[in-house]
Amino acid sequence: MEGVNSHLLTVIKPMFQATRRRLALWYTTVTAVLLLVFASGFYFYVRSTLIERIDDTLNHVAEVVQRSLVIQAIGDQVSVNVEASFRDNSISLEDDHIDLEWFDAKGQQLWSTFAEPLSIPMHVNHDGETVHVSDTQLLRQVTEKVQIGNRVLGYLRVSHPWFEVTKPTRQLVLDLSVGTAIMVGIVAAIGWFLSGIAMQPIRESYQRLKQFTADASHELRNPIAVIQTNVQVALSDPDPQIQQQYLQVIERLTQRLGKLVDDLLFLARQDSGIVQPQRTALALDDLLDEVLEEQGITTADKELSFKVDRTSEYWLQGDRDQLSRLFTNLISNAIKYTPEQGEITVELVATKAGLQTKVIDTGIGIPEGAIAKLFDRFYRVDPARTKATGGSGLGLAIALAIVENHHGHIQVDSQVNQGTTVTVTLPQSDSQSPT
Repeated sequence: MEGVNSHLLTVIKPMFQATRRRLALWYTTVTAVLLLVFASGFYFYVRSTLIERIDDTLNHVAEVVQRSLVIQAIGDQVSVNVEASFRDNSISLEDDHIDLEWFDAKGQQLWSTFAEPLSIPMHVNHDGETVHVSDTQLLRQVTEKVQIGNRVLGYLRVSHPWFEVTKPTRQLVLDLSVGTAIMVGIVAAIGWFLSGIAMQPIRESYQRLKQFTADASHELRNPIAVIQTNVQVALSDPDPQIQQQYLQVIERLTQRLGKLVDDLLFLARQDSGIVQPQRTALALDDLLDEVLEEQGITTADKELSFKVDRTSEYWLQGDRDQLSRLFTNLISNAIKYTPEQGEITVELVATKAGLQTKVIDTGIGIPEGAIAKLFDRFYRVDPARTKATGGSGLGLAIALAIVENHHGHIQVDSQVNQGTTVTVTLPQSDSQSPT
């Protein structure tokens, strides 16, 4: 069994690590994608905002320049006095990195703040456009048509360097890249930590399952091996009387196996939540009377008493079969571990916390260090003594499951060679009708 467990541990441990890595990777990947989507959206928002601001500035400059144009009339001819209109504009616009160009009605350039004329065609564009002057120079431009009535006086083109957009956006891309990389690294570390926390209950559940499987297989192997041995001996011995003795042993072992399988099936159903308690209104004192009557047959050499105040009512909502099994387990345990001439007392009282049932015996008691493990499955304080009484170590585990199903509480107090008190507290019902 130890070899099998060691082999399982060798196989399962890498599987847990691989699962943890996958969880952390998925967590990091999803977060990284979300961060990239956010960073991309933020980048395009800032970029479009910068472009809109530049276009607004260009349109504003074009509007101001148009209002400052000096228009002169010579006979029937109306024209723009270029020197009077633009002599001060180059100085005022130099600090804003804005350049102006003036074209006549035929599209010929008459004036420009550029050192050299731009080799790009002129066409009207109110919304702004990005043009390539050279491989290294880009401009954002707005071109307005200037006219009086239906007479076109010329065209005004306003330009702004594109680096006013690219410089801050490049810095933004760098900042977003560094920030996203740092955040992904932090998220990866957090994802690894959180996946470890998420895997912890699974790891603990696996450990409990492994222990439960090992204990169950051990409990089943021994009686099966004994049954097989007795069958072989009975078949080889022709004496009917000897065969009957072996068959009686097989019958006892079969009953023990049947009870063990029933207990395992009950716990498995409780763990999976397949079976829910069938709650009905029942009188707890009457149920205890029935259990004590059934158990009284086995206590001829022990004093068994039931103390209850009959002036009170002890109604609760619960599953009758489960509660009967609960108190049968507790009382039968008290009977098993109480020596001859001992006393077993069952007390039932109503408290603020609920209906409190105490099973008190004067038996061998339980060591203080073992009380915390009593409700573990297959746990035995004294394995040799428990096997002699036919116990499997599941009785108190079943009792705990039933009490938890009824939203109650169970507590064990004991002293060695003085006795044990098991206290079960269950919620009381004010009504005798089902809820």
